[in-house]
Amino acid sequence: MGKKIGWIGTGVMGASMCMHLVKAGNEAFVYNRTKSKTDDLVAAGATWCDSPAEVAKHADVIFTMVGYPRDVEETILGAGGVLANTAPGKIIVDLTTSEPALAVRIEREAKAKGVEALDAPVSGGDVGAREATLAIMVGGEQKTFDKVKDLFDVMGKNVVRRGEAGTGQHTKMCNQILIAGTMIGTVESLFYAYKTGMDLNEVIDVIGSGAASSFCINKLGRRIADGDFNPGFFIKHFVKDMGIALAESERMNMSLPGLALVNQFYIAAMAQGLEALGTQALYKVFERMHGE
Repeated sequence: MGKKIGWIGTGVMGASMCMHLVKAGNEAFVYNRTKSKTDDLVAAGATWCDSPAEVAKHADVIFTMVGYPRDVEETILGAGGVLANTAPGKIIVDLTTSEPALAVRIEREAKAKGVEALDAPVSGGDVGAREATLAIMVGGEQKTFDKVKDLFDVMGKNVVRRGEAGTGQHTKMCNQILIAGTMIGTVESLFYAYKTGMDLNEVIDVIGSGAASSFCINKLGRRIADGDFNPGFFIKHFVKDMGIALAESERMNMSLPGLALVNQFYIAAMAQGLEALGTQALYKVFERMHGE
């Protein structure tokens, strides 16, 4: 028998993830700032709610997947948010990539009200969301994780509890640091191939099956080769993630020069008006640098 789930934030990834839960037989209550982005879910049987508060009142497990830490704070901890309008015994699961310290605060404030909370950022982009193959990195108590593991398994293939509150977010930072380095390597590699006159897809056929194989080259590299810069993951959200990782590294007195360099290139992409494109649009920065 399905659960009563709430879903706040039906963007590029959130809509697909929620749809998997609906199709698995869960009763869903959904909210998004742009109502039309919930149309497919409502057509599939989900119930539209006018606010996060309304979602919280109806659902037993409330998922949030919003943009920035400030959005997480407002959606979960604000006066019109989830925690203020839910009841003891319910569970809040934040899927947003956000600040580890905020995840700890959410769990602490939730516990004070008899509510359980998990931080559970994901990796895999729009493809992983559509195909239900996401990696889901979870922080929070084991007993809470056990209660919603069946829901995570509907959305992802690699679901792991990393430890107490905040550890899901720290694990996601490790992921984003690695993605940053791999992304600039993908762009530089393909731009080099372009400048030598080679066909990008043919190059990917070779290097994407060897030691350089990665999601970036095989998935996002193909999009670059095809001139597809639509977002599987927004540049503006990746800049947010890198900013969190850099702030955390500074707090630990740790230098991450590679991440700092890639961050500067992506800030250049923002300055060029590319913030709403996918992370692969970093390629356009290199094109413009070289007058292409």
